[in-house]
Parts: sequence; structure tokens; C-alpha cells
Amino acid sequence: MKTDKNTVIGFVLLGILMFLYFWYTSQQQNAIIEMKKREEDSLSKVAAARMKLVDTVALKTDSLKRDSAVRVAVAGNFTDAAVGQEQETAIENELVKVNFTNKGGQIKSVVLKNYKDANNQLVVLSNNSSISYAINTAPAQSATIDNLYFTPGALTKNADGSQTLRYTLSAANGQSITHEFSLQPNSYKIGWKLGMNGTAQLLTNNALNLNWTVATQQMERTSQYERQVSNICFSEDNEFDYISSNTDHTFEKPAQWVAVVQQFFNSTLIADNSFNSGSIKWARATDSSRNLATATSTLQMKVPAAASISVPFHFYVGPNEYEILAKQAPEMDKIVNLGRDMYSFVRPINKYIIMNVFDFFASFVKNYGWVILLLTLFIRLVTAPLTYSSYLSGAKMKALRPELDILKKKMGDDQQGFAMEQMKLFREAGVNPLGGCIPALLQIPIFFALYSFFNSEIALRGQAFLWSEDLSSFDSIANLPFTIPAFGNHISLFTITAVITSFLISIYNMSMTPTQDNPALKYMPYIFPFMLLFIFNSLPSALTWYYTVSNVVTLLLQFVIQNYIIDHDKILAKIEAKRKAPKTKSKWQERYEQMVDSQKKVQELKNKTTKK
Repeated sequence: MKTDKNTVIGFVLLGILMFLYFWYTSQQQNAIIEMKKREEDSLSKVAAARMKLVDTVALKTDSLKRDSAVRVAVAGNFTDAAVGQEQETAIENELVKVNFTNKGGQIKSVVLKNYKDANNQLVVLSNNSSISYAINTAPAQSATIDNLYFTPGALTKNADGSQTLRYTLSAANGQSITHEFSLQPNSYKIGWKLGMNGTAQLLTNNALNLNWTVATQQMERTSQYERQVSNICFSEDNEFDYISSNTDHTFEKPAQWVAVVQQFFNSTLIADNSFNSGSIKWARATDSSRNLATATSTLQMKVPAAASISVPFHFYVGPNEYEILAKQAPEMDKIVNLGRDMYSFVRPINKYIIMNVFDFFASFVKNYGWVILLLTLFIRLVTAPLTYSSYLSGAKMKALRPELDILKKKMGDDQQGFAMEQMKLFREAGVNPLGGCIPALLQIPIFFALYSFFNSEIALRGQAFLWSEDLSSFDSIANLPFTIPAFGNHISLFTITAVITSFLISIYNMSMTPTQDNPALKYMPYIFPFMLLFIFNSLPSALTWYYTVSNVVTLLLQFVIQNYIIDHDKILAKIEAKRKAPKTKSKWQERYEQMVDSQKKVQELKNKTTKK
């Protein structure tokens, strides 16, 4: 067949069109197949998830059935209480709202109405706690009370303003257990009366074995610091004690109460008739979560050998406030750490001086930052007679410094001769070279007293002052994107002011003393302020604010004494007059000079021997 040019072009275009058509059709079919595959996969996943959910529900149902079956099996004569539905009942007064549960007939949680946590929510305590004890439910059978459902009674309001809630657990054979809770107006103390009918059958050998578990959670700004100051306190044989670094304690004598203590709050179980024995296990959390620690107490008590008994207990769930705790039980006021162990010597200072003065100023000054300033001025005023003479001696030493420098050049390497001449000069000027130590020594007990006080004074909690949002915690003007060991991840401005004022005091003190050739002694006064930067940065801003004010007072006193009280010309004239007057030596001076003279002779003999 003869083909022309146009026919060939037509066939080629037709072929291209057919190719494109078949390619497009193939692509569409592949897309449809892929879409169907995805739909089938999705349906398969939904079906698998549905089956998994069904299996999970079935497992949970089976688990609940097994648990229920186990509870029913061990419930014995209390079968009706083995399975039930949890019901909560609340009692509240002006201070707290206490939520109770019929499961175990116990406290579910306690809400403190006047305190908020770090998230600005009302403080909730005992929401991770439980109390339980074992009872004999039938021959050779026992169950713990926290797995049984009590029957709640009606909430009763009494004539004295208190409220009472009663839970009852009854058995088919007439045995019964009652948990009666009561709450007084304006009180953090919750009464708990444990009653039993058929005690000999319910308890083995009339022994009540209580298990009390409390898990504490963060309430303050940082869980790390709150965890550090948390502890377990207790009264054993009517004497206060506590554990902090240890992880357990065994009661060898009767215990009156046990408290799980956070920085500003505590949960305490008080036995009106004391526990005969028991033990505590204490485990701090080590992660960065809000969990602080878990305390597990196992406490034993012998109850009367009677058919019916009533055992009184109390719970205190509230703030670590000294005046309130002192009214709860003997020795409970010591939960507030005003000085313990090696720092117990500062407790009387806090108890009889600092607290009373602080409360006095707080009675008419509303801002606690100014209260601390007034407290600082009071402390400096009381200690003024002891520190004034030391500041006076320091100012005189500054006046004598030019003469001491000349004396040092004159004596050269003769350190012993220089020391003797220096003592003469100090005596003639009436300078006590150890006088400068008095302010430093006074600062030690005062600092430790205030460290304990500011760490435990709940009145400071949440109180703002200047740039500090909370005087009971560190103030922060900047947060760092990293953590510096021993310093933290923030910068405290009150710490900086305390360090700077300490540095200025060090510079002033160095200006009063003779030039030091020993580099270690020369730079030692500057090392201490640098160390304070790391020590103070995470401490309560109330303490660093106190330290700043105290340092400023010191600088002002030194400036006033140096410029307006001390007359340098008179000091130098007095020294010259004493030098010209007939000299009488004290016995101590004579002995000191004899000792120095003998040491010089020994040194000269050594030098001669060395030259030979």
C-alpha cells in the first residue's frame, strides 16, 4: 500500500494517543487498587483495635470478677461488705474540707482552705494515703479493712458545733466494726474512734496491727528543696525524735504519734493510748516528679480483752504552725524545726527571742519583708554592745596601719620581732587584735537560728516583697537554660546583694590590717563571699534579705565609727604619750617577751649551725 507523508504522521499521532490512553487508564486503576488497599488496611486496624478493646474489657472484667471472687472468699462472715460501690462524704469547717470514703471507712483527702500550692490550687493532703488493719473474718480466714465496704451513716451536727460521721461494718454472726470520725470548728484535728463488737474473734491475741501509708507530693516551688527538708517525726516514750537521712526506724518503746512532715505541712496519726511497738520505712523519691517521699508505718497496739472496745485516735492534717501544733499533742510543736541535733543550741534563741520579736513586728507591719528588716535591726541593736568595741578596735587598727607598714619594713624577715612590736603598738593604742572576731562569732548562732526559722516559718509562705514572689523560697531574676552544679538554674538577686555587701566588708577589713605577704591570707577574705554565692542561691529569700540588711548595717556602722567617732590624731598622740611615759610590763607581757626572745636565740643558733 502506498503511503504518503500525511498518512504516516496520522498513524504516529494515533499511536501516541493510544499509548497515552492506556498509560492513563493503567495509572487510574493502580490508584483505585491502592485506595482499596488502604481502606482494607484501615478496616483491618479498626477491627483489630476493636478486638483488642474487647479483649481488654474482657480481661478487666475477668480481673474484677476474680478480685471480687477473692474478696468474697476471704470476707467470711462479712460477705456483704466484700463487693460494693465507693461513696464519698465530706465534712468541712472554716479551715478544712475532709473527704471520707466508705471503702475502708477512712479519710480520702483533706483540702486546706487557707493555703494554696505552687500551682495556685488549694493544698490537698492525704489524697495518697491509706490506713488499714487485718481482722479475722472467719476461722482461718482474714481480710484487710481497706478492701471492705462500710455502710455510711448520716452526718450528725452536734450541739458544740462539731460534726460526726459514722461508718459501720456488720457481720452475719453479730460481729461489727465502727469507724466514727468527728471534726471540731476551726480545727485541723480529726477524731477517729475505732469500735469493735466481738473483739476476741476479730483480733488475734487482742493485737491491733495498723498499717498507715502516706505518699507526699510537691506543694512548694521546687520539689528538690522540699524533698530535702521533708522528714518523719514521732514521739517515742514521750520524747521527740525524727528521721531524715535514715530510711527506717523501729520503736523500742511506746510511741504516741507519728508525723509525715513536708516543709510547711504534715499528716500525723495520734494514738491517745499509745502504740506498744512498730516500725517506719521512709523512702524519698529520686526523680524530678512532684512525688516527694513515701512513708509506711506498721504500728501495733494491745487492746483490752473485752467483748466490745473503743479505741481513740486522732489525725492532724494541716500546717506546721508552732502555736497550733503545741495544742495537738505533747512534743508536736517540735515538728517545726527551730534547731535540731548539732544546731539544737539555736532552738532557745528561736523559741524565746526570734519568734516573739517576729510576731510582735508582724502584729502591726503587714509586709513581711519590712518585718524581717525590723527584726534585723533589733538583732543588731541587741548585739551592739558586743560588736561596738570590736568595730572600734578595727577602726583604730586602720589608723595604725601606716605605722604597722613602716614597722614591717623595719623588721624585715624577723616575723617574731614584728609580732612583739605589733603587740606593743596595739597595747599602747588600746586595740584588741581579736576584737574583729566577735561579729563573725556572733553571726554563727544567729545565722543558723534564722536559717532554721525562715525555712519553717509558714507565715512567710507566699509572701511577696520587692522582686521576690515568695519569701519562703529563693527569688529569681533570671532562669538559666542549664544547671550549674551547687548553684542551680536561676540567679537570685538577694543572693547577689548579700554577696556584694559581704565583699565590701571584706575589702574594708583588709584595709584595716597590715599588708599580707602570704597569698593565701591575702585572698582568703575574698573567697568567703564567693562561696556565699553558691550557698545562698537556693536558700529562702527571707534569709538572703536578712543577710543583706545586716551587712549594710555593718558597713554603715564601720563608716560612722571610722569617720565620726574615731579621732586618728588623738590615737597617734596617745601612742606617743605612752611611749614617752615610764613603761611597766605585765607578767603576761614579760612571759611573752621571754618566750619570743628564747625563740629568737634558738633560731640564731640554728642559723649559725647551718652556716658552719
